[in-house]
Amino acid sequence: MNIIIRKAAKNDCSRILELVKELALYERAPEEVTVTLPEFEDAGFGETPVWTAFVAEVNDHVEGFALYYTRFSTWKGCRLYLEDFYVTEQMRGMGLGKLLFEKIISEAREQGFSGMVWQVLDWNEPALNFYKKYRSAIDSGWLNASLSKDQLNEFIG
Repeated sequence: MNIIIRKAAKNDCSRILELVKELALYERAPEEVTVTLPEFEDAGFGETPVWTAFVAEVNDHVEGFALYYTRFSTWKGCRLYLEDFYVTEQMRGMGLGKLLFEKIISEAREQGFSGMVWQVLDWNEPALNFYKKYRSAIDSGWLNASLSKDQLNEFIG
């Protein structure tokens, strides 16, 4: 098995988006993925890219990814925000997740970030157990809040 961890390229976008949809299905929210491929490509490789990713290739096929961007905390400064981190079901347990996660940790350190943050669902025991191996702090007490595009468009003000 030939494993390569590398920065994502624009031609990886369609595969990464497929994996995003697999992740959404696993997280029981497949209908929540509404981004189009052109939007996804532009956000990563357009004039003002907002995300970066690493991919895990196994025998020349992308089987996992870790997508991140810079988040600014008024309390902590610039931090790496790990938006999505996913390895295909058939490749779990083969070390891809470890390689990708440790690449992200290295990236955060090399970029001089003050830390790294991400979200994990409280019922996702495999992920929670994985993160515990790294002595990750898992917060409680914070709730996610959001406004959809439709809700933004409904706002008058």
